[in-house]
Amino acid sequence: MTAANFQKCVQLVLVSEGGNVDDIDDPGGRTSRGITQREYDAYRANHPDLPSDVWSAPQSAVIDIYDISYWQPWCPQFPDGVDYVFFDISVLSGPGRAARWLQQALDVAADGHIGVITLTALRSANPKDVIVKMSGFRTANYSNLASENPRLKKFLNGWLARTNRVQADALSMT
Repeated sequence: MTAANFQKCVQLVLVSEGGNVDDIDDPGGRTSRGITQREYDAYRANHPDLPSDVWSAPQSAVIDIYDISYWQPWCPQFPDGVDYVFFDISVLSGPGRAARWLQQALDVAADGHIGVITLTALRSANPKDVIVKMSGFRTANYSNLASENPRLKKFLNGWLARTNRVQADALSMT
């Protein structure tokens, strides 16, 4: 478990997130490197000198948002590899979903609250098992989303490829 792992994980998430997207079928809307315009606007409230368009956001701002919104406070407490999967899920699907999938992987109540129970279960768990289970929840979720909403089907192959790539990279970190 290292805070230094943040930099490695950020670089991997940036590759997965790519650049700028404004797809009418993407519920996130106008996005740059995984950061929505709405989220960037909220960040800019405390950083008024930044450009207004998320597509023009400096890399340093994107990384700061990743740290504030998706890495802290939990990832520094997680084993290497588990931190990356949790972080990547948080960026793509939200921290609440990441927390619940972590809890499901640990067989504790999936209430979305990470506290003593979740952290204690994680300390005694095999990180590789947690990574594989969380990846399985991702695969099932993305498959369900694509089958329930035909407009999302075009994203399925990318989501599944990302899940597989993240799992492989996370397993190599353990």
